[in-house]
Amino acid sequence: MPRAKRRKIISLTQTKKKGLEMKQNLVEEIRTSLDNYDHIYIFSAHHIRTNKLKDMRLEWGQSRFFLGKNKVMALALGRTPEEELHENLYKLSQKLVGQCGLLFTNAEKKEVLEYFETRKYPVSPNSGDIATETIELKAGLLEQFPHCMEPHLRKLGLPTRLQRGIPELLQDFVVCTEGKPLTANQANILRLLGKDMSLFYLQMEYHWSKEDGCFEKLMPSVTTPNKAGTKRKLADRDDMDEDEDAEENDDDDDEEEEEGEEGDEDGMGDEEDDS
Repeated sequence: MPRAKRRKIISLTQTKKKGLEMKQNLVEEIRTSLDNYDHIYIFSAHHIRTNKLKDMRLEWGQSRFFLGKNKVMALALGRTPEEELHENLYKLSQKLVGQCGLLFTNAEKKEVLEYFETRKYPVSPNSGDIATETIELKAGLLEQFPHCMEPHLRKLGLPTRLQRGIPELLQDFVVCTEGKPLTANQANILRLLGKDMSLFYLQMEYHWSKEDGCFEKLMPSVTTPNKAGTKRKLADRDDMDEDEDAEENDDDDDEEEEEGEEGDEDGMGDEEDDS
């Protein structure tokens, strides 16, 4: 049966769609920041929280943080030597992998690294994080929760009932076990209990300087014990570094072979002249 032309889905949301215009604005802002700042850092964001990141933005009011689509940020920096706006900037764009962002600043390298190495804030865990301790709830009344929370606690897997307006745990319940990944329900229970098992921090991984076009890797990618996905992404980034080193070594070997062949040809030409 043909579809009726009058049958259309109309969205009633008030949220504006993030389209091409927003991506173009991000590219323009990044390229403008290239002229205003001398240093660019790529950082990886772990268990990012809006309120904590907002505090960092306020403390670094003279700098700029960019968290957007990696492909859009790479386009703004230049993805190839032909597209880059400054020397070696394309190497920086190739490292935009996973949940990461850009920091534009005029602060000294030592100041930047010391600040972000000491800024780590405990936050509630997410699904897939590794439990840092074993949490067990004893049977009895859960007086920290209101009566309206009892149905939600049951949905999360807790054996509860309502006893005189207070949720009651019918038997001992192990919320999580140390060293094992958390499920979505376990992470939600820990959040309700106020147990912070994860850390929010920004790890500076790559640095680029406008003065001499120097691009450097600040430290080896550290695998956090909280996410298996993070380990995979960081490993991919390390593989990219190894591939680049291998390509450079291959180029050096090729140059040596070409020089050796030219030397052999010159030697043969001298022998012919002598004969």
